[in-house]
Amino acid sequence: MGDILVGACSWADRGLVASGWYPPGRRDAEGRLRYYAERFPVVEVDTTYYALPRERNSRLWAERTPDGFVFDVKAFSLLTGHPTRSAVMPDGLPAEARDPGVLDEVWARFAAGIAPLRRAERLGSVLFQFPPWFRPGERAEAVLAATARRTEGWPVAVEFRQPAWWHGGRSDATAALLERYGMTAVAVDMNQRLPSSVPPTASVTSSRLSVVRFHGRSAAWGTGSKEERFRYAYSEGELAAWLPRLRGLAERAGQVHVLFNNCCGDAAVRDAETMARLLGSAGPPPTASTALPGGGAH
Repeated sequence: MGDILVGACSWADRGLVASGWYPPGRRDAEGRLRYYAERFPVVEVDTTYYALPRERNSRLWAERTPDGFVFDVKAFSLLTGHPTRSAVMPDGLPAEARDPGVLDEVWARFAAGIAPLRRAERLGSVLFQFPPWFRPGERAEAVLAATARRTEGWPVAVEFRQPAWWHGGRSDATAALLERYGMTAVAVDMNQRLPSSVPPTASVTSSRLSVVRFHGRSAAWGTGSKEERFRYAYSEGELAAWLPRLRGLAERAGQVHVLFNNCCGDAAVRDAETMARLLGSAGPPPTASTALPGGGAH
């Protein structure tokens, strides 16, 4: 049975730092990460979506965390087809993903930026979170194929924000596509009453890793401010409902990363603490057929 690692999608979010979760004397950059890593075995780095990672930062992250701690690094926005500000592009390059030269340079910079984590065996995965307009079809499959070529040898996880990938009888085909490239399918927990809701389908498409991201269940998802979208604290019952599925994923994958993205104040770390406690006191692993209402399992 694989290990289940629980953590949050940031350790330096402004709201978390201001919440009081970090004690006095542990609120500088080094102190925050060391304090976080004493309590959780995994964290997601979301700053690499907004700006290319720097080798120095990656080296310091590896040095400041214990053996076995891993970082799931979010792919830079240009690499997933999201709008990218010119100000964060290196050396004045245009934010133009259709320019092969620009794309080559950005991929090279991203790879160099995470190299220290890879060398230190601290890279849990690289998360490619594709936007809502990234719909199933030939063009999208070509992008996934190109991404697989660029990331050969990396642990890659893919989250689709377009629900069509997991609806309408397409779930099996989506899982098979990701499995072909050795990519981990990311399962999500979010509000299921919105047109943009992605179902909580948990498919194991890589024997190495499974990832579940908890976005919170705010009704403001997709419309409100960042704080409104992620302002949500899970009840213990809502988290406990996921236990059978998480244990089932661990039956089929070497490692399961459970990450809380409801980064508003200290909600994410508090929910991660509760989930870790529940998993630690959970009973025997479930049968493979165990599932949450509203989502299938592969």
